Amino acid sequence: MISDDSTRPFGDGEPTFEQALGNLDETVKTLESGGLTLADATRLFEEGMKLARVCSEMLATAELRISRIRTAYGEQMRMLGEDDVDQGPGA
Repeated sequence: MISDDSTRPFGDGEPTFEQALGNLDETVKTLESGGLTLADATRLFEEGMKLARVCSEMLATAELRISRIRTAYGEQMRMLGEDDVDQGPGA
């Protein structure tokens, strides 16, 4: 039987994306290998779904952050470009 510790190596802390993804990968491999009791397979499936949600939320957060950074720097770059145009060549 698989212990609960094998699917929760992060303790009470929040895992990094890489940790969560690695643990999800191991969970999938364990499920695919078979030989589990129904109870163990069901528990692992539930844990895998939680890990998939955590990974998805982390990716969405990163995408939003990148979008905000691109928008902020895009505005700055556009303003710099407008200043160059306003001053004209040789200014």
